[in-house]
Formats: sequence, C-alpha cells, structure tokens
Amino acid sequence: MFHRAASLRILLPALAALLLAGRAPHLFAATEDATMSSQTAHATAVFAGGCFWCTESDFEKLPGVLEAISGYAGGREPNPTYQEVASGRTGHLEAVQVVYDPQRISYAQLVEHFWRTIDPTDAGGQFVDRGTQYATAIFVANDQERTAAEASKQALEASGRFSKPIVTAILPLDRFWPAEDYHQNFHAANPARYCAYRQGSGRDQFLEKTWGSLATPVTPPGGAGGWAKPSSAELKARLTPLQYHVTQEAGTEPPFKNEYADNKREGIYVDVVSGEPLFSSTHKYDSGSGWPSFWQALKPDNIVEHTDRSLFMTRTEVRSKMADSHLGHVFPDGPQPTGMRYCINSAALRFIPREEMEAAGYGEYLNLFK
Repeated sequence: MFHRAASLRILLPALAALLLAGRAPHLFAATEDATMSSQTAHATAVFAGGCFWCTESDFEKLPGVLEAISGYAGGREPNPTYQEVASGRTGHLEAVQVVYDPQRISYAQLVEHFWRTIDPTDAGGQFVDRGTQYATAIFVANDQERTAAEASKQALEASGRFSKPIVTAILPLDRFWPAEDYHQNFHAANPARYCAYRQGSGRDQFLEKTWGSLATPVTPPGGAGGWAKPSSAELKARLTPLQYHVTQEAGTEPPFKNEYADNKREGIYVDVVSGEPLFSSTHKYDSGSGWPSFWQALKPDNIVEHTDRSLFMTRTEVRSKMADSHLGHVFPDGPQPTGMRYCINSAALRFIPREEMEAAGYGEYLNLFK
C-alpha cells in the first residue's frame, strides 16, 4: 500500500534547508482573536482534507485567500511533529489553516470549495493515504462557523451527489499547530514531486468523476500558463539567498561554480520563481563562459529584453515575462543558426528532467526530445 512517509517524504527533511527558510513554529488558539483580527480584517478557517499538500494547494488558488498553512489539528499532544502525527497515535489530523479576506470570499464559500476537493464518504483516510490522521474534518472556532458548516453538510447530503453517507466530521477547533517548514508551500517549492504524488493519488480522477466541470483539480505549474510572481515575503522564505539576490536584485552568481553550467541531462529550464518555461537542453551548449548558455529561448515570448548600462558598459539584460526575474544577458556571439548566446544564471532557473516533465505539467515540450 502506498505510503508517503515511506517514499516521498522520507527524503524531505534533508532538503528542508535548501527549500525553505523562515516561519518559526507557533500555535494558533481557537479564539475569536485567532479567527478574526480587527486590525487586519483577515479571518482564518481550518480544514482537514487528507494530504495537507493538496488541501493547501487547492485553497491557495481561490481569490480572496491570502495564505494557506499546512499543519495539525484535533489531537492531544502539544506541538506535534510530522513523524508523531504520521504514526496515528496523537489523534491529530493533517489540516490546513486558511487565511482569507472576508470582504472577498465568505466562510460559507470556503466550505463549499472544501467539499469539491475531498471524498467526504471515506472514513479511513483520503485516497492513497490511509489512517485516522488523513481523515476529513471541518474545525469550527465559533457558533457562526458551526452553523454554516452544518448547513452546508446537510445540503450536500440532500443533493444526492454521493450514494454513501457523508462522514466528514464537524469538530471544535482547539489549537492549530503549523507543520514543519519543509511541508509549507510544498506544491510550489517541489512542483515535480508534488504533481507526481497528486497524479498518482487518484484525488483529481475522483473529483472529476464526481463533480465534472464543478471539480477544482490542481493546475500543474505548466498546465494552463498561469505563471505568477509570489510576494516578496514568500520569495524570501522559498528561495535561497543567492536565488533571491540574482532574480530580485539583478545579481550574478560565480562562473563555473554553479548548478547547471555543466548539466548535460535532457530536460527544460524554467523560472525558479514562477515556473515559466524558458530554455531547453536541446538548445544548450558549452560557451566556455562558466554559466549555462543557450543559442535560443524555448519560448521567446517568455523572455523580455532590456538595455543594461551598469558596470560602465552597454549590454542586453534578459528577464522573465510574468515573474520579471533577472535571468542574465544575451550576446550576439553565439553559434548558428541564431548566432545568439543567452548567458543565464543557474540560480534563476529550475531544471525539469525529461522523465519528470509530464508529471510536472510540461508534457507539451516532450516532442523536443523525440
């Protein structure tokens, strides 16, 4: 039986320092102050939908949702770890705290969206993830949330959409404990791994079959061209200092001692910030400069050129279109057929190997390698 703790997640702690830095552990009490801040007018809601990577991803794409935080709720132990929760002995469920603007989206709308992301008839977990820690629940912090959640659940039961009973619990929220940093924004920080897990889990197949056009499946990073630039705070938490310096401050990494200068694997290179497809290994060559070099862009429309007069010289800077990341420079001294040399910082790129492109949402470019 598939178990993420024995496969995908077993390697993640070792990668955590490279992927994320920032949010220190803290807890959120289920009080009126935690649910609504009078100063910020932001509200919070907590849902358990099985794998919190998926639940976080599904809520973060909603207009009006400001942030979704993976964590644990409903258990007995304070400040639980992933390993403790995964054992099933603490009573916690994998859950997500949704931070939202009630002027743009209501709590009732969040609940309606939640039903379209889970199998509410499964009491033993969700899809490939089995165990009580993967059960579904709506954690309510006050009477208003309970009333809205119960009304929505009754309406779902009466709709006849499911032939089995709705078993998703509506539970009082005591405390919400954020999960470890390497679980936060996992879908964005590790798109290839996340999409491979999500596709194999059967979640989206179930949702499509159940809801049809009303389903809200995940949009892979390359699936719909929905490239976007995260906030500066999120970028600082997600990127390494070098990646942030290069992409956001127009920095330059050292030649030769960078990640992709000598990379000879087949695949594509995307913007490390947004995931926009930029370059392909089929256009990569050794320019002797010490930086990854390409004789043409994979998608020229995703590259924007600017005149750069810094360092007492005139050069042509190249940036990504949607994320506006500084990538490097282009020079007219490359090989034919274009005669151009796109000299790019490795720190501005993420490499997607050919064998992972389909799962990561970039399958449309596989014909490059036929």
